[in-house]
Formats: sequence, structure tokens, C-alpha cells
Amino acid sequence: MTQPLALVLYEKLLPGSQIVNRLQDLNYRVEVVADPALLDKSAEQSKPLLVLADLESTRDNVCAALRRLKQNPATKHLPLIAFCGENTEEMQAAALAAGVTLLVTEAAILNHLPQLLQQALQVE
Repeated sequence: MTQPLALVLYEKLLPGSQIVNRLQDLNYRVEVVADPALLDKSAEQSKPLLVLADLESTRDNVCAALRRLKQNPATKHLPLIAFCGENTEEMQAAALAAGVTLLVTEAAILNHLPQLLQQALQVE
């Protein structure tokens, strides 16, 4: 059986590398994207099951990259789990506008990753 692929966008080593390790422990193949500008092209080429993204970046606007992903006909179906250090109202509004499926804190994603994956992958 083929392992599902998760695309993970992060800049900060922690919690990004921890999420990658947890996904691998859950039998996911993981492809890491370090540059938000490359996210939509990477997703279109690798065809992941879902995308996890750290909203905090010093290089680019991650919400804009997620919005492009959702506007692309080839990737608009992908569930997006976004995480950030502090879940502020501004961050929630930006994530919602970008089409994020779930927005959680770094602590929540590390502590509840299996449940979050299950929730994000539910077919409505």
C-alpha cells in the first residue's frame, strides 16, 4: 500500500521538523517546502493528500500562498491545516480568507496531530 503524501510548509525548525517526524511516525511520506512562493507548484507536481503550513514566515505571505493553492483548479480540493504560535483574530481572519480547513496553535498540532488529520480529511 502506498503511503499518503503530506506537503509541509515551514520556515522555523521547531515545530516544523517535529511535525515532519510525527507525520512520518503516522506512515505519511512528507515533502517539505521552505518557500511559500513554491507551494502551489510543488502541490501541483507532487499531488499530496493534504497540506500543513506554518503561517509565520519572514520571507513571504503564507496566507497569499495558501489562497493561490485554493484558487488553482488542480489543487483547490486539498485540505489545508495551518498552524501558528499565537492564534490571533487577525491570523484567523487571514487564514479563513485563504481557505484554510483548520487553524491551530503549534502546541495543538503537536499534541493532537492524528485527530487533526482525521478531521481535515473528512469528506463532507
